[in-house]
Amino acid sequence: MAMRSFGWPRSLHGETLFKVLLATVIAVPLVVFVLYPLIHILGRSFQTPEGLGLANYAAVLGTERFLRLVYNSFAVTLTTTVVTVVLAYVFAYAVQRTCLPLKNLLRLIALVPLFAPSLVQAQGLVLLLGRNGLVNRTLGTDFSIYGFWGIVIASILYVFPYAFLIFSAALATADNRLYESSRILGANRLRTFLTVTLPSSRFALIAASFVVFTLVITDFGNPMVVGGDYSVLATEVYNQVIGQANFELGTVIGMVLLLPVALAVAGEKWVHQREYAQISAGSLPLQLRPDRLRDTVFTVYALLICAVILMVVGVVIFASFTHLWPYHMGFSLRHYAFDVQNGIQPLWNSVYIGLMAAGIGVAATGLAAYVIEKFATLVRAPLSFLCIVPAAVPGMVLGLGYVLAFNKPDTPLSFLYGSLLLIALCNVYYYHAQGFLIASTSMKQISSSFDEASATLGASLLRTMGKITLPLMWPTLVGIAVFFFMRSMVTLSAVIFLITPSTQVAAVSVLMLEDRGAVNQAAAFSVCIMAVVIIALLMARIILNVLGFRHVTLIR
Repeated sequence: MAMRSFGWPRSLHGETLFKVLLATVIAVPLVVFVLYPLIHILGRSFQTPEGLGLANYAAVLGTERFLRLVYNSFAVTLTTTVVTVVLAYVFAYAVQRTCLPLKNLLRLIALVPLFAPSLVQAQGLVLLLGRNGLVNRTLGTDFSIYGFWGIVIASILYVFPYAFLIFSAALATADNRLYESSRILGANRLRTFLTVTLPSSRFALIAASFVVFTLVITDFGNPMVVGGDYSVLATEVYNQVIGQANFELGTVIGMVLLLPVALAVAGEKWVHQREYAQISAGSLPLQLRPDRLRDTVFTVYALLICAVILMVVGVVIFASFTHLWPYHMGFSLRHYAFDVQNGIQPLWNSVYIGLMAAGIGVAATGLAAYVIEKFATLVRAPLSFLCIVPAAVPGMVLGLGYVLAFNKPDTPLSFLYGSLLLIALCNVYYYHAQGFLIASTSMKQISSSFDEASATLGASLLRTMGKITLPLMWPTLVGIAVFFFMRSMVTLSAVIFLITPSTQVAAVSVLMLEDRGAVNQAAAFSVCIMAVVIIALLMARIILNVLGFRHVTLIR
């Protein structure tokens, strides 16, 4: 009765309750599956036999080995970042700013590493340049790819498509008036590039640098395969936890690894907030003018990059069909019989995990984007921050946190430990920030006038979501589902501590087979992973075509 005296409709209170409920549904899992594991890692890093203290940090941070690991990690990461940014920028420029033939094919080839586990690049390098690689056996040389440069080259191939996607988006559009003005004023091509093109893409350069830095410093698949005696922080976390069961020192190094990643993510967000639109209402589309010399040079460059990518991935595919690499190179399908421990089950486990992650990820990130973009509430800012926190957490750190948080009988969620569902949840919240940003960006493009018109016609909030927002978001949601499925199929660092004999996944099987020298079986698993990802992309493409979204791209 008191509510009616103020003239508040009953439906208004129902919608308010619904908004609070949605916000809670989003926030609680983020706290449980992101903050809760991180708190456990932080607490374990201070745990000593004598109680809480700084002894673990003192035992790690002051040693010569730790300083060498830090130096190695930053040497590899910074070198990879600089080289990758230059190579990817030039490749994106060739695709977007020159009259390059077969652009779509070259763009697709550049994205091939996204479809495979991160260590496929290292696999290919070992098969090509390892001690028993094609180069050494063909030329009779004794070249070794193991060590610093092996990690750098494998990492460049791993992160190249991420940088290319950022640069490609930045260079896809431009105001033709600026280039016409430069040409009229007599500026040559180099001066135009330095004064017009490069400044307009500076935010993309910084953002790509941060993204590449984060991916490389947290990757341990490539260093494990081609690192040899050259250890980095990520491999040390693995060795401390898996090799020596030393969780305390592992968590200390994990916390140290968390710091540069968090700073890199914060830097990328700072740059993103200051980025401004390059295209205004009066802008004219950029007109590409054919130039034989320029187009020939960039075509040769693009073909060389694509040739390297195809050669490294192609040799893995080739090895999977040989009888016994490199001694018996005859054609054979015997490695696809998967006569190894657990057989083909790890691949099916990965598919199940990917499907669960796709469903949960779409629901989690889609609802989060809807609540934050459509509801003006007091919790909007902290909830938005909570949604992007996972971007600052390395996969190995989050996975280790899950072991510490959920592997306790007295924990209410302990039943999840050792299940495929927990691995799927780990993948969802490891990649939550990326999925949320995709959904949020798409949600921003839906005008609020649709919601206002629906409310004016008397439709409830739930009906508006179902009849207006959801149909407009279908292409984005399908893309997010594909994103979570792909990442779950190929990710390694986030799940390496969570697998058991019954929950083995394909990407980890590749690492273990490679580690014990079963290169043919490892290659076969890698090929199967790539095949499953490509099939998923084709199925998603068919779904979008059936829904009438033929021109929507799945990988942006």
